[in-house]
Amino acid sequence: MDSSLTATAHRPYPLPGGPWVMHQSWHDLLFAHWPAPVDEMRRVVPASLPLDTFNGQAWIAVVPFRMSNVYPRYTFPVPSLSAFPELNVRTYVVVDGKPGVYFFSLDAANSIAVRIARTFFHLPYFNAQMSLIEKEGWIEYHSHRIHNGAPGADLVCRYRPAGDPYQAQHGSLESWLTERYCMYPVGKEGEEVYRGEIHHLPWPLQPAAAEFTTNTMTLPHGFPLPDYPPLLHFARRLDVVVWGLERVKT
Repeated sequence: MDSSLTATAHRPYPLPGGPWVMHQSWHDLLFAHWPAPVDEMRRVVPASLPLDTFNGQAWIAVVPFRMSNVYPRYTFPVPSLSAFPELNVRTYVVVDGKPGVYFFSLDAANSIAVRIARTFFHLPYFNAQMSLIEKEGWIEYHSHRIHNGAPGADLVCRYRPAGDPYQAQHGSLESWLTERYCMYPVGKEGEEVYRGEIHHLPWPLQPAAAEFTTNTMTLPHGFPLPDYPPLLHFARRLDVVVWGLERVKT
């Protein structure tokens, strides 16, 4: 992964200073995006985070995938801890000119990873029972939240790539949605804002097809999804490095 740190021309801003702290590989990922009215998104995103929009339109995404090779720098993957399914619900914000991601929730089938992420990265991770199986070219994905005290949320779907890989053109909606190199967690009171930087090569996107049987992932946040199909993209694999958090706003 270190060799990819020399490939930075695609980034909207330079790499952060200091060493990265964690490595991850993301596999079999689906981006399912729905447009969202700005006023409704403003209602559910902390006021301390300015919304980011594309041509005046906000977006919300449900993103199922699986992770592997999850390990801190200078260590190595441990089979029981370093590979598991994950599922996030996200929208887009911008702080000090750096566009990034705000996570409404992140579900994972690894209780230790959930505990670490909640403690050290201020991220709203939740324990879930999850499975991801590839069958006849489809990724069959099931997630059921089991986190103690958390509102229920479920995803049952299947998805597959439906075209050849490509890199999104700079300035396109696909690029705006996916080429983001930081996240913005907030403190418990919603006022402290942190930035967590990441780096990876450009997304190897593919057109996608998907069928949703159950999707209640946005309901705990008071945001029902529209009843029309989402914009879909698939990515087979992406290797990522993560930096530690820095406080950017109080």
